[in-house]
Amino acid sequence: MDVLVKWQGAAFSVVQIVFFRSVFALLPIAWSVWRSGRWSALKPVNLNGHIIRSLVGVLAMVTVFTAYTSMKLSDAVAITFAAPLFATALSVPMLGEKVGTHRWGAVLAGFIGVLIIVRPGSHAFEPVALLALFGAACIGVTTIYVRKMTRTETTESIVFYFTMTTTICAAVVLPFYWATPGPLDFAMLAGIGILGGIAQLLRTRASRFADVAILVPFNYTALLWAMLFGYLIWNETPDQFTVVGAAIVAASGLYIVFRETRLSPRPKWMRWILRPWH
Repeated sequence: MDVLVKWQGAAFSVVQIVFFRSVFALLPIAWSVWRSGRWSALKPVNLNGHIIRSLVGVLAMVTVFTAYTSMKLSDAVAITFAAPLFATALSVPMLGEKVGTHRWGAVLAGFIGVLIIVRPGSHAFEPVALLALFGAACIGVTTIYVRKMTRTETTESIVFYFTMTTTICAAVVLPFYWATPGPLDFAMLAGIGILGGIAQLLRTRASRFADVAILVPFNYTALLWAMLFGYLIWNETPDQFTVVGAAIVAASGLYIVFRETRLSPRPKWMRWILRPWH
C-alpha cells in the first residue's frame, strides 16, 4: 500500500489518495461484516472513543502519506518506526499496562535512533521528516485507542467509523484537489483502499489478542520491503544514518518483545495462537 501511495503521489494530491484509500477500504470491511452476519456489530458503544480515534487517525494518514510522497520511501517508513515507541510509552497512562525499567530504556534508545534518522540541524535534514514524526505520534495514539476500544467495540465498528470519518473529511475538500485518473491509475488508487482496509481489519483484530508492546514491533519488517521496492522502482537507497537509526529503533522494539516473553512463560498472544480462533 505504501508503494502505491508514493507512486500515485506523483500525479494526485494526498487528499485524493486518502479519499480512495477510505472509500475502497469499505469493501473488505463490508465483506467482514457480511461474513460475520452481524450488522449489529457496527453499533457503537464508546462514541467519544470512535470520534477521537478517527480524527487522530485522519491526521496520521494525511501526514504519513505526505511523507511517503515527499521523501525516500525507506526514510519515511523508518521514521514511522517511532509509532511503537509512542504506543509503548502511552500504554501506561492510557491502558494501565506495566512497562518496566528495561522497556523504558528501550523506548529511550529507540528515540535516539529516530534522531539519528531525522538528523535535526544537519544539511541532510528534511522539514517533512517532522511531519512524518508527527504522523508516527498520531499512529501511536490511535494504536492505544484501538487497544482500549477493543474492550467494548467490535473490530468492524472500530474500522468502519474510522474509514467513514476519513472518507467524509477527504470528500469535503476533494473538489479542490480532484484530478481524473485513467484506468490504470484508478486501479492503483482502488488497490490502496482495498489493501489498506484488509490490513486495518487484521491489525485491529490482532490488537484484541496481545498487548501493544507485543504487536507493534512486527511493523519493523516494513523497512525491508520499503528498501526493496524503493530501490527497484525509484532507484532509492537509504544512507548509513537511516540504516543505523532504523536498526536501533527496531532493536529497541524487539527487546521490548524479548522482555514481554521472558516475563511470561506463555504470553497472551501465544495462548490465542494455540487456541481455536472463533
